[in-house]
Amino acid sequence: MTAVELNGRRYRLPAEPCAVVCLDGLDPRYLEDVFERGLTPRLAELEYAVGRSQLPSFTNPNNLSIVTGAPPAVHGLPGNHFLAPDGSEVQLDDPSFLRSPSIHARFAEAGEPVAAVTTKDKLRRLLAAGGVLCASAERAADVQLDGLGNGAELVGREPPGVYEWDCSHYALELGLALHRRIGLRLLYVSLTDFVQHAEPPGGELSDRYLRRLDELVGEYLDTGFRLALVADHGMNEKTEIRYLGDELAAAGVTSGRVVLPITDPYVVHHASLGSACFVHVAPDELDRAEAALAAVPGVESVLRRSDAARELALPGDRIGDLVVLADERTALGRSERDHDLSLLRGPLRSHGGRHEQAVPILLSEPPTAAARALLDAGATNADVHFLLLGDDP
Repeated sequence: MTAVELNGRRYRLPAEPCAVVCLDGLDPRYLEDVFERGLTPRLAELEYAVGRSQLPSFTNPNNLSIVTGAPPAVHGLPGNHFLAPDGSEVQLDDPSFLRSPSIHARFAEAGEPVAAVTTKDKLRRLLAAGGVLCASAERAADVQLDGLGNGAELVGREPPGVYEWDCSHYALELGLALHRRIGLRLLYVSLTDFVQHAEPPGGELSDRYLRRLDELVGEYLDTGFRLALVADHGMNEKTEIRYLGDELAAAGVTSGRVVLPITDPYVVHHASLGSACFVHVAPDELDRAEAALAAVPGVESVLRRSDAARELALPGDRIGDLVVLADERTALGRSERDHDLSLLRGPLRSHGGRHEQAVPILLSEPPTAAARALLDAGATNADVHFLLLGDDP
């Protein structure tokens, strides 16, 4: 059985194929609701616990924490988006930004057949770093996969659109199709949170999504996979929006620049409004900016760069002079004119702060002694590969 070491941990592949699934945006309340109503019997077979995500609770930093087994301070991504040293705002979707390889890349180096499938294409190049075979549901029809054809050919049908309720399920189907072709030992599948942005637990669309997810989890289990499932972040309805650029201007801060690390191409999900942001400001206005932001209703904490890097385990060179976190019901924006709320499909449901850190963890195998101790102590989503593959000391 092949073993690798990464970021202070040792991982060993068992004889059975293994898969880790990122349940994007699946707040524990979604699962607890369907468990209570008996809608998802295969998911209910699994060991269930509640852990926590990394902060900010956004997609890219948490997916990379899951696949590297480490916080953003180690892998280098503090958000989906950041302010580069040259002053331009940049999407954190290029492998050159990574400061750690993935667990999958380590197993690929050891000669094991591994793969990753992401629903949103924005993660594909990041997850492919280090020679990992990677496909996305979003571009399944047009990206060729190392002599295997494209994803649509493997699945046997065209993919749904990325804003369709079943696009995540297509990613899971593609993962199974890859396994049936090449006999994977380790698979990572990252879903999308369009449904969770659109609807709370108990809604018709949510129930349909979770029933189909349950069927596919059953298919993985029946195929012989060992499974670990975890979310990258939770989700809350946001009833208030605070535009921090406007607040800074009103306070007379002229150098303030608000950068929204939730920013990505999927504006229908969230209109680039989340519950965490970075603020860059000149040194002589730092005190004034900090005081002005701390006084904004709905702002829960304002951390200076060094404090945020230490307390939140973030790369200090890729965050703002100030890191702002909002409360459960508040989303943070740049200025009112910069956000088109008409793009949203439904109410504003978003994430990014401490109140979206609760994440479900589900395991198909009884936890080892080391895994049980980690769960009891309060595991994070960066621990999930260790919970599935970690060696006991």
